[in-house]
Amino acid sequence: MTNDTSGRAPADGAPAETVPTETGDARITWHRAPRAARLVLAVSHGAGGGIEARDLRALAAELPAHGVTVALVEQPWRVAGKKLAPAPKTLDAGWRGIWPALAAAGLPVVSGGRSAGARVACRTAAELGAAAVLALSFPLHPPGRPDRSRAAELLGAGVPTLVVQGGNDPFGRPAEFPDGDHDLVAVPHGDHAFAVPKRADITQEQALGIITAAVVEWTASLP
Repeated sequence: MTNDTSGRAPADGAPAETVPTETGDARITWHRAPRAARLVLAVSHGAGGGIEARDLRALAAELPAHGVTVALVEQPWRVAGKKLAPAPKTLDAGWRGIWPALAAAGLPVVSGGRSAGARVACRTAAELGAAAVLALSFPLHPPGRPDRSRAAELLGAGVPTLVVQGGNDPFGRPAEFPDGDHDLVAVPHGDHAFAVPKRADITQEQALGIITAAVVEWTASLP
């Protein structure tokens, strides 16, 4: 693991480190707890965006004050400037390559991500020894194709799992999720990016507050 030499500095000044993997260099931007951390929450982006996603930034701003170091992870394809995400097995390989850097401090690591990143976290949690999984905007199925369910990935995570899902997410609304060994928090009116329309009875700030409050409470409950 080395200091980032890409010339790209995070907008908030958080330290970034480059991690070589078999699929290319990944990047971790650390938002460390100001006092002794209890655990690390590692969250990655989806196939259509990066770590600038509103939910990831909100978690990075809020969780450190609660004893949780947040690691925002950019997969190698994203660091390389590619526009299309690779196949799931390549995403999983990249995540495996990043894991030793996430676990280096000896703290429990919660494996997380949004959308495609949530699928990666679920698929690899048991083999990597993740303490838990945080699945943000889990893509239960492609829009309009509930017959192509990915529920098996979620149900097979094998560790405590929290799903945070927008109430109007076309990739799977909260009511569509199967029963299983996971907790689910709904964000009213939220779409796949947790954006809420201006006519909604909650503001965008309140929607993000639902997300961060749920994750703060859930991480505090983990062993």
